[in-house]
Amino acid sequence: MSDNQFIDHKYDVIIVGAGGAGLRATLGCAESGLKTACISKVFPTRSHTVAAQGGISAALGNMGEDDWRWHMYDTVKGADWLGDQDAIEYLCKNSSEAVYELEHFGVPFSRTEDGKIYQRPFGGMTTNYGEGPAAQRTCAAADRTGHAILHTLYQQSLKNKVKFFIEYVVLDILMSKNGSCAGVLAWCLEDGSLHIFKSHITLMAT
Repeated sequence: MSDNQFIDHKYDVIIVGAGGAGLRATLGCAESGLKTACISKVFPTRSHTVAAQGGISAALGNMGEDDWRWHMYDTVKGADWLGDQDAIEYLCKNSSEAVYELEHFGVPFSRTEDGKIYQRPFGGMTTNYGEGPAAQRTCAAADRTGHAILHTLYQQSLKNKVKFFIEYVVLDILMSKNGSCAGVLAWCLEDGSLHIFKSHITLMAT
């Protein structure tokens, strides 16, 4: 192939990266009816999120009384008051909704005997702003939470007709004349071909 030969692609949205964040963004765009492509240097279910074991903290209250404000307090304190408190508030306030969303997508969370999502205790989790007993706040799929999330989001993305470009390495971001991002240049590891991906939106999730 000559040095100046490229393969062109056009999409509404390009997502670079297929870990937990990349696949969730990919799925959200596809569900919105956008023509979506995801570029990853490894097979999506081999992205590093697969190594995450512990779980996701959310104040569901399945194992006892809990409140997203207590979750926020623990998170701010755990960050030694150095975290962005607006971001932490948003995270903790919406974490329950995010967990239920993953459950509805098909993530096989561990369950209590009555069928609720089981929640385990982890260090630093308290109730009543540190004055109460330890909280059981972490939702998990046994010890393979990341594995379960990746497989579920990948399956849902395929269901929504996402196009995956696997084992492609992004070399550069393409900029338009007015200075906005217009896509990416990627290299296919399988055959060495160069690909130009043009898009209205480019999301980096690496």
